[in-house]
Amino acid sequence: MIILGYLTMCLIFGTTFLAIKLGVEAGLPPFLGAGVRFFAAGLLMMLWMAFRRRLSFSLLLRKETLLTGFGLTFCTFAALYWAEQYVSSGLASVLSATGPAFILLLQAGVYRIRIPKLALAGTLIGTAGVALLLLPNSGGGGGRMWLIAGLVIVAGEIGYASGALLAKHASAKLPQASPVALNAAQMMHGGWMLLLLSLAAERGSAGISDLAPALLSLLYLMLVGSMAGHTLFYWLVSRTHPVFPTTWLYVSPFIALALGAWLNGEPLHANAAAGSVVVLAGVLLTNIEPIRLMLRTRKAAAGKGSGG
Repeated sequence: MIILGYLTMCLIFGTTFLAIKLGVEAGLPPFLGAGVRFFAAGLLMMLWMAFRRRLSFSLLLRKETLLTGFGLTFCTFAALYWAEQYVSSGLASVLSATGPAFILLLQAGVYRIRIPKLALAGTLIGTAGVALLLLPNSGGGGGRMWLIAGLVIVAGEIGYASGALLAKHASAKLPQASPVALNAAQMMHGGWMLLLLSLAAERGSAGISDLAPALLSLLYLMLVGSMAGHTLFYWLVSRTHPVFPTTWLYVSPFIALALGAWLNGEPLHANAAAGSVVVLAGVLLTNIEPIRLMLRTRKAAAGKGSGG
């Protein structure tokens, strides 16, 4: 059951980048689409948890969920949705995998946690991979806006890293709140921030040119991407080592690249292929120590079980 849940989660997260791209191409204003997606998904999850009497709406009044929503949802997805107007969904997915490297760097800078040599090497390798990806024609693009969009996605991952560290702080400060409830609250906060940004920045947008794919994209991202995908993630966290679910970062970009090329005709050039492999190798090295710890823990648990 755990393996099935993990594979389903990887597939879901791997498809969301193309779903965002199709919505944007259909004329759905990026900030509006992102805002509706996260606010509605967070609200539905909170209502469901409240119905089961597993949360209090007072979570929305906590600064921890507000700040987490600003980093995890607002910064990350404002950058991603806007950038997918100019870059392919496959390129966006690989650039988004740089988040763990920024988590590592922020931990070193803010909490003075020493970076292991392998993790530091992984960060440098990942940076080199990003440079390869942003070379002209790596993703079938090029030009000033294409380059800016790629850099915006990477900058958005700094927001993701900050939000991830704040989410850890929120979980420690609010131990009585379930991770699903905390995630729902932060999505609502990020959602209303995105809607405000849409009101300010997209007032003069031309409007949706193709209603059916725009609505399908929005519904898929809200119900499947945000609600089902994140619920599976937290379910896996509760039943396995916390590092295990995060390894979707090594699987989903290849799904996104393949789907983008197959279903949306996104070209995959040699630079993009090489850059993707280098970025993901860097991400793997960055997280190699937690992965080793997870494997040792599972091996020790299995040894105890067999020694019964």
